[in-house]
Amino acid sequence: MASAELELPPKEGLETDPTTWVELSVSIRKLVDADVFSKSDPMCVLYMKHMENDTWREVGRTECIMNTLNPDFVKKFVVQYYFEQKQRLKFEMYDIDNDSVKLAKQDFLGCMECTLASIVTQVKYEKALAGPKKDSGKIIVAAEELTACKEEVTLEFHGEHLDKKDVIGKSDPFLTFAKETDDGFTIVHKTEEIKNTLNPKWKQFTISARDLCNGDYDRTLKIVCYDWNANGSHSLIGEFKTTLRDLTRGPGKHTEYECINAKKKEKKAKYKNSGIIKLVSTGVATQNSFTDYIQGGTQIHISIAIDFTSSNRDGNKDLHHKDRANPNMYASAIRAVGGIVEDYDSDRLFPVFGFGAKIPPDDTLSHMFPVNGNTLNPSCHGIDGVLEAYYQSLDRVKLHGPTCFAPVIRSVTQQAMQKSQGKDYFILLILTDGVINDMPETKEAIVNASTYPVSIIIVGLGDEDFEAMEILDGDHQRISYKGKVAESDIVQVNVTVRVLQYPH
Repeated sequence: MASAELELPPKEGLETDPTTWVELSVSIRKLVDADVFSKSDPMCVLYMKHMENDTWREVGRTECIMNTLNPDFVKKFVVQYYFEQKQRLKFEMYDIDNDSVKLAKQDFLGCMECTLASIVTQVKYEKALAGPKKDSGKIIVAAEELTACKEEVTLEFHGEHLDKKDVIGKSDPFLTFAKETDDGFTIVHKTEEIKNTLNPKWKQFTISARDLCNGDYDRTLKIVCYDWNANGSHSLIGEFKTTLRDLTRGPGKHTEYECINAKKKEKKAKYKNSGIIKLVSTGVATQNSFTDYIQGGTQIHISIAIDFTSSNRDGNKDLHHKDRANPNMYASAIRAVGGIVEDYDSDRLFPVFGFGAKIPPDDTLSHMFPVNGNTLNPSCHGIDGVLEAYYQSLDRVKLHGPTCFAPVIRSVTQQAMQKSQGKDYFILLILTDGVINDMPETKEAIVNASTYPVSIIIVGLGDEDFEAMEILDGDHQRISYKGKVAESDIVQVNVTVRVLQYPH
């Protein structure tokens, strides 16, 4: 059983509002140019207003597109639309100048606020950005209701005899894939560019059929081949159209496409094509969701790992303070996140481990020890039991370091390996205050775990720098170790808990 993206289904017996999932596609036109010697490198961040406490919550971020003032973002935002609620959205644009995940370190280019309903009720929603200049450009947002399609499509393309576009050298070709909409096409995938070749062999990629065509196998797809240029002004080589139904027929003459440049075709009477794009492999597989596993009788096993390193108690900061009347951030996170997932663990027995502390009787440094002190049975009953064991451990162990994730990840993976009948799913919840000291080992452990039914939720607490930890979340790029890429995105990183205090 492969890993699945973690999504918790609604609990039975609860009434739900009329709702649907929608995909938001974002484009910007005439964006502010914040760079001196080139164009801006824009990224879009989406926020949704939390109605209970009137605060903005980050929904997600697009990819960063280099050197452009007119980006069409490939990464979409998927949000749940409640017909009877007023859901306020805020889109913010930034010029990305460094690797920091902190938006305060990037240049702000503009923002726009609206309701989700105003987007859903229009074919395309357009509005001016409020930014550093009077005219800071406009944002274009399109919404599409998503189907329940679960297929994933794996495709691989090669090119032959493409046009030479560079004065010195050949071409640096890449492909974009766009699905047809009511108002044109929207990009859903982009390949890597292959340097200096007219016969590129692009890497195989996997995309959900929902992302590619919303599950409609007969929907028109437009595939465009460009010559990559560092200044962002990519040169068109040619394009063609097809459907997912045609692509799933597999390689052959019927999936060898002439790449046509319409302008060249108009000007040259003897023009034939600008090269050939061939489909060399294809495959379709069903990707089971967390809900599928639950409804199929899968047994859920939840383990918790708690950071006991000395950085949690530094100066005036004490993330492990023992005042139960005013729960610390670890206790609040255990209550908040554990309270959500405990209903999916039928026996409610949670193995709870600590790492980064010296433990009795001889103050041995341990990167994985039972928080309840019982090496033979590290499980605690229910979230109340977890909290009780946690508070008692604060009197026994000595905070130390370093911060190492790999041992607990390997342990959960080992458990998953021993359950090979496909009826067990393992969730590891890691609570930590920041910097990881065994990043290479952690990457290796995650890549190895990705072949098993394992999901990892990492919750960052406090106000430390979580940039390195964000790398582990494979939303934008699958994590890899020594060339081996994780088979699926099994890590979910949440650092928003650092600014929230949950009721006990």
